[in-house]
Amino acid sequence: MGVRDCFVSAPGKAILHGEHAVVHGKVALAVSLNLRTYLRLKGTATGKVCINLPNIDTFLCWDLSELKELISYSHGKREEVKRLDFELVRRLREFVGMTDGNLDTCNMATLAFLYIYISLFGSSELPSLTVSVWSELPTGAGLGSSAAYCVCLAAALLCASGAISTPIKELDHTARWCQEELELINSWAFQGEMIIHGNPSGVDNAVGTWGGMLRFLAGKIIPLSRVPLLRILLTNTKVPRSTKVLVAGVKDKINKFPSVLTPVLDSVDAISCTCEKVLSEMTSEPITGEHYNILEELFDMNQHHLNVMGVGHPALDTLCRVTLAKGLHSKLTGAGGGGCGITLLRPETDSSVIQATVQDLRDCGFDCWETSIGGPGVQQHSPLSLKEEVLEILNRY
Repeated sequence: MGVRDCFVSAPGKAILHGEHAVVHGKVALAVSLNLRTYLRLKGTATGKVCINLPNIDTFLCWDLSELKELISYSHGKREEVKRLDFELVRRLREFVGMTDGNLDTCNMATLAFLYIYISLFGSSELPSLTVSVWSELPTGAGLGSSAAYCVCLAAALLCASGAISTPIKELDHTARWCQEELELINSWAFQGEMIIHGNPSGVDNAVGTWGGMLRFLAGKIIPLSRVPLLRILLTNTKVPRSTKVLVAGVKDKINKFPSVLTPVLDSVDAISCTCEKVLSEMTSEPITGEHYNILEELFDMNQHHLNVMGVGHPALDTLCRVTLAKGLHSKLTGAGGGGCGITLLRPETDSSVIQATVQDLRDCGFDCWETSIGGPGVQQHSPLSLKEEVLEILNRY
């Protein structure tokens, strides 16, 4: 079976407001980052399927004859997905030599790829192909890098299997799928996220699929139709943290001090709702300095609340202090306890101020990027639409 070459990309994500409050039935706002994961799927005649992951210096190939032995354990070609096939996951773990204690990035990425590939092509002829994936996102930083990877895999392999269309036309630079096809991409990406994370919320892959901003409440994810594109600094403090431990810590604190923490969660919920209202206004009327004033105040208040909840960190305090010295407002994004923070940039902020702030943050030992939030979700690209360095990396194999 021949497959058409294709290029796709999906964005990372940040939590604008509502970290930790979401697990207690409050509103969280998740936004797409304009830092993306890029994938090239190339049809070959090698009798092999290969995956190239230059971010983690990995290139793996398997003979199709080896993979065909696993097909009898899948349920045939499935264009619709409802439940993870745990038996196939178990056999794939054996196939790639994974043990319970060997859950590194390479193994999990490989497992997700093989699962989606075999599940989608099922009992039909397995195609020879090479998939190359490169990301602007750091891994393990709470920025949805694994979800962006799974969204790219799902989109490219669904296209290759014929389950969804190839939306890009001859003169297009980029193209998007229709709503029904996006839902299918999202459902398969969620399968990949379940393999990697076990019990994900579904927010990260939804942001990677639809982009923009999503409202998450009580397990329901609602993409917001229009959001402004906001410039930010994204800073990785490089302080490792465990989301599981941090979530458990917040829960313990709430159980210990319910009369103190319940109003804090209510306030975070109100911050999320107020932010959503302001961002909606910014798409329907002229954007003013007052809009940015409110967003900055919401950043500050939410960051203070997160410290009260026990998920702050001295590195995040340093981030907020360094940026505030330049008149900029920051907050953590994600689980906290280290990890990443975002800094809002106003339209009038001078480039020299931004450059000086970035340098100050790097002097603290942090990684820092200027980017934006609210951009598009998964897209198919023409090669001409990709940055030269991205295309060069994806074309190496």
